[in-house]
Amino acid sequence: MHEPRKLYVKSFGCQMNVYDSHRMADTLAREGYVETQDPAEADLVILNTCHIREKAAEKVYSELGRLRKQKQEAGSDTMIAVAGCVAQAEGAEIMRRAPVVDVVVGPQSYHRLPELLAEAKAGKRVVDTEFPAEDKFDHLPAPTRAATRKRGPTAFVTVQEGCDKFCTFCVVPYTRGAEVSRPVTKILDEAARLLDQGVREITLIGQNVNAFHGEGPDGKVWTLARLMERLAQMEGLARLRYTTSHPRDMGDDLIAAHRDLPQLMPYLHLPVQSGSDRILAAMNRKHGRDLFLSLIEKMRGVRPDLALSSDFIVGFPGETDRDFEDTLDLVREVGFASAYSFKYSARPGTPAADHEAQVSEEVKTERLAELQKLLEASKSAFDAACRGRTFDILLEKPGRQPGQLIGRSPYLQSVVVNDPPVGIGELLTVTITDVGPNSLAGVTAETPPSPVLSRPLAAMEA
Repeated sequence: MHEPRKLYVKSFGCQMNVYDSHRMADTLAREGYVETQDPAEADLVILNTCHIREKAAEKVYSELGRLRKQKQEAGSDTMIAVAGCVAQAEGAEIMRRAPVVDVVVGPQSYHRLPELLAEAKAGKRVVDTEFPAEDKFDHLPAPTRAATRKRGPTAFVTVQEGCDKFCTFCVVPYTRGAEVSRPVTKILDEAARLLDQGVREITLIGQNVNAFHGEGPDGKVWTLARLMERLAQMEGLARLRYTTSHPRDMGDDLIAAHRDLPQLMPYLHLPVQSGSDRILAAMNRKHGRDLFLSLIEKMRGVRPDLALSSDFIVGFPGETDRDFEDTLDLVREVGFASAYSFKYSARPGTPAADHEAQVSEEVKTERLAELQKLLEASKSAFDAACRGRTFDILLEKPGRQPGQLIGRSPYLQSVVVNDPPVGIGELLTVTITDVGPNSLAGVTAETPPSPVLSRPLAAMEA
């Protein structure tokens, strides 16, 4: 009997890449590949890449350098593939800079991996970054029960890909293509399989997920809110999330879903990027500060315990001290439970990359440090407000100590519990006893769950 071939997949960047990595592993499982966590023992290494920021791309080349050295020292014939958005944007460049790479495959073509690998094994280095006419989802196998269980009780499901917004700093429309929504029936089928295999929480993902407009089984176009309403009726689904959203696509029905669907978690990632109207216009965000704040007010009106996460870019071309101060003011006003912040990174081919008024690296570094200090204080305040509160967590994995399990709160916080009365994949009502920098600690509660926040965090800080 032949030993199974081993596959190592490393994901960079967003949740969609994690989902894509799982689907690539599922596809290659039919070809006899078994996943490993050790790249040194792999017969095939796949780097599933992100192209949002310059450093993300450079990380890929650094990783390829390490793999080349490892391959030379071991004298192995490990195959190496680069997938994802860097592959899409820089296919020829990867082949030029990294001769160790056998296959380059874009995010719309990874269902063709088996045949691309066959070509590479025949001695041909392969680049496939076309946008194929066929739907890749029609060609991807479902994960096995064992694979789903190994990944835990939470799962991502891609419902939408691509973006039509064309923010001036972003490469996504060029690497992922135009907005495309999957048919509702196919999403429901995938969700049903996952639930049957033990998944309790599903996160619907897309580059612009709340722009979802998939064809429903009735032949009509369904919104994201209508899709989630149908998913919430499925047996076994305890929790529902979605990410990443755009403020322009937060329709009234989606806001109402946060009020009406108990399974929909009170946590929303809504990127704003800047608090300055002038910079938002230069970014082509197609929304201003007031629209963003009015959305937050509406959301908290229907769901007072809603927590918010966002994305911020500092040092966008032309950003002045006043513009940056507007961003800090927005952070203070909203009170984010979590946020991601980055220095502006010029991406080749995007309009902002050619802007004359580039901000110096020194100024960007100073602004990022100031913003991150404020965001960390906001996060700490939110976490501290959870002490003494009672809510459900979904137990996901063992902790470091014997008898410990770690779960996620409704707000995606990591919560550690000692000797819980139920196991992984179960919901447990806990009372939060301690708050650390990276996680919370809780004990099994004797009272029912209560809202974590009865009023917005910003009001608590005032």
